Amino acid sequence: MKFRNSALFLATMFAAGTAFAFHCPQDMAKVDAALAKNPALSAAQMSDVKKYRAEGETLHKAGKHQESIDTLAKAMKILDVK
Repeated sequence: MKFRNSALFLATMFAAGTAFAFHCPQDMAKVDAALAKNPALSAAQMSDVKKYRAEGETLHKAGKHQESIDTLAKAMKILDVK
């Protein structure tokens, strides 16, 4: 019984990690799509968006998916992307 619960727990954690991993590229694509529309942003806002986009991708590649999602959310907020 203990082994079964442990296996279930590990499977759940793996699935959650995988879900975060697939969420990052979707958020990066949303930021990229919004940037392609040449949004009316100040130079400072544009700089921040590009910085957050790059940091988000770096964090994703490092396996830090929650941090990546949080960073990309900052870019999406500036761009007013849902």
